[in-house]
Amino acid sequence: MATQNRAPVLTPQAEDFPRWYQDVLEKAEMADNGPVRGTMVIRPYAYGLWENMQREVDSRIKATGAENVYLPLFIPQSYLEREAEHVEGFSPELAVVTHAGGKELGEPVVVRPTSETVFGEMMAKWVQSHRDLPMRLNQWANVVRWELRPRLFLRTTEFLWQEGHTAHATEADASAYARTIHLDVYRDFLQNALAIPVLTGLKTPRERFAGAVTTMTCEAMMGDGKALQMATSHELGQNFARAFDIGFTDETGQVQTCWTTSWGSSTRMVGGLIMAHGDDQGLRIPPRVAPIQAAVIAVKDDPRTLQVAADLVAELERFGVRARLDDRTSQGFGRRATEWELKGVPLRVEVGPRDLEAGRVTVARRDSGEKTQEPLDTFAEEAPALLSRMHAALIDSSRARLAERTHDVATSEEAFEAAQTGFGRIAWSTLGEDGEADLNRRGVTVRCLQLPDGSLPEPQTPGDDLVAIVARAY
Repeated sequence: MATQNRAPVLTPQAEDFPRWYQDVLEKAEMADNGPVRGTMVIRPYAYGLWENMQREVDSRIKATGAENVYLPLFIPQSYLEREAEHVEGFSPELAVVTHAGGKELGEPVVVRPTSETVFGEMMAKWVQSHRDLPMRLNQWANVVRWELRPRLFLRTTEFLWQEGHTAHATEADASAYARTIHLDVYRDFLQNALAIPVLTGLKTPRERFAGAVTTMTCEAMMGDGKALQMATSHELGQNFARAFDIGFTDETGQVQTCWTTSWGSSTRMVGGLIMAHGDDQGLRIPPRVAPIQAAVIAVKDDPRTLQVAADLVAELERFGVRARLDDRTSQGFGRRATEWELKGVPLRVEVGPRDLEAGRVTVARRDSGEKTQEPLDTFAEEAPALLSRMHAALIDSSRARLAERTHDVATSEEAFEAAQTGFGRIAWSTLGEDGEADLNRRGVTVRCLQLPDGSLPEPQTPGDDLVAIVARAY
């Protein structure tokens, strides 16, 4: 009898990338749709990943001198109206509470879309003197923005994030701190922990955060060549400080107005990780943030096999590897191996009777698919170095794709063509705001403005010295 071809577990990326993404979320048990349209249920495996990402970002934020706080979910509507450009930018996305406790509220309350306004109100109370500055605060929270076209992790009505807010005595200090956050926190985390190379640059006035004078962004290329904005940092000038009267007395006793910043990253980074590293077999999670770095599978329901597998998990953990024992021997081995492959666990370690007779284990690398036989007695000690090599290989692979699918172009039409498969680089003086508007009408945006060498420009850099990165985007 002829063998029938088994249907693939996931839709192939080349066939339908958005469908592949949805398949991964379902099959790898990452997330589900919530009961209210646009909301998201984050399942345990994905939440474990988010917790590791949180720890990495949080430690970097604290290293810059910021402290964590928590401010209310509900914001008086009048707060948003104090900064006209800000409220105009967020108005279509606001969720507003008009009734509570069985009564109509005297003033509508906005469910937090972002917290510049309430941080501004509190900083106005807490900052009195130059001795109180700089004030550097960060909060981990949920926010609500009513999305018309939701997509799990990428655009949801409610999502998790961190948002930082700072007040400074001078424009130079505020600008320097915002750049530190952008480069030493966000870029460093994305490239070194998530193994995703990013382009750092300035947003154009059309794409700038509502109420900001400068917005910096980290843009990443996904597996289908589209861009995803992974994190942003904003210099707010004195706009919010004036609106909320955030002032201080300087060394001479004169009253001055503060300069403020805000910056944020969210669970969107989980979606970015999936689309940047995933393949037709499922997730490929970078070892540094993987909730499980090694899955040890007992192949047979054999007492010695089960004991050795359990001992190996303990030994891996002793060497700092996050390991999980899979002793579900009532399920077929192939099914279990496929499950761990789907979940993107970096190492799959197979322990079977024949392996033990030879004093070895079979190790499968998720990044490359390579399978090798490794000595049982030394594998746990060598695993951390192997995980480091795998992490580096993911970075190299992502960098190669970014380089291969980024093209220098000379005209707006060439930029549009380049954006169909990746990124286009074009002189901003050639494209300009008119060219940007034309690309926008055709579904392509300027993701950021960079210096010709790819570095982050200063806000005052002349337009003639800038290069625009254009792409289709999520």
